[in-house]
Amino acid sequence: MPRTLISPVSWMPWIFLLILGGRGLAETDDPPAIHPFGPGIQARDDAIPGFIEMSDKTIVPGSIYLTRDIRLRIYDASAKRHRDIPLQAIRRIECRVQREWVEKEWRHKENANDEKVYSGRSYPAREYIHSITFQDQRKVVGPVSAIVYIQEESSDDRKQFLLHKRHKGDYGSTLESLVYVRRIELGSEAFEEGKRLAAASRDASSSKKPGIQESK
Repeated sequence: MPRTLISPVSWMPWIFLLILGGRGLAETDDPPAIHPFGPGIQARDDAIPGFIEMSDKTIVPGSIYLTRDIRLRIYDASAKRHRDIPLQAIRRIECRVQREWVEKEWRHKENANDEKVYSGRSYPAREYIHSITFQDQRKVVGPVSAIVYIQEESSDDRKQFLLHKRHKGDYGSTLESLVYVRRIELGSEAFEEGKRLAAASRDASSSKKPGIQESK
């Protein structure tokens, strides 16, 4: 039986349509473009409104949270055990200085195994104790070591603060330079209070600038 030959010219329209169809499919299946810097940081769904007060009187209001799935661990001296407390159960965290001192640096004297000499350098150090007040006003007191995050209102910036058991400063620094978290207040009312305190602090700082006189 004689073979039927198809002219190559008759293939061209079909090949052209296949190419166009492939392009359309590829363009349709492409993933959406992603911004190289990503979206701004969003407040966590488990964040709690409130404010953080530092020992230098800085007030930071915003949405407060811990590392996800982490609770605040405190050593309960009265019960002689650690307790892991969810942030949602806490109304207030307060910190006080238990002990502070200036530590001198000592080095072994050359050619002497036991004798030490003062290097001339020193650094400040502190130990803290924390008091946690629950929503039902119960309290637990003990050392805490944790990271607390806060995202300020109308800001993509997230700040982190450390709750210390023991705090060590740099060589040559002073005890006054060791700024620590004095208290954390949680709740909607605390958040509004924090905004008022932060605004009052800014106004007070502005009134003390050169060329601005305080009204009497």
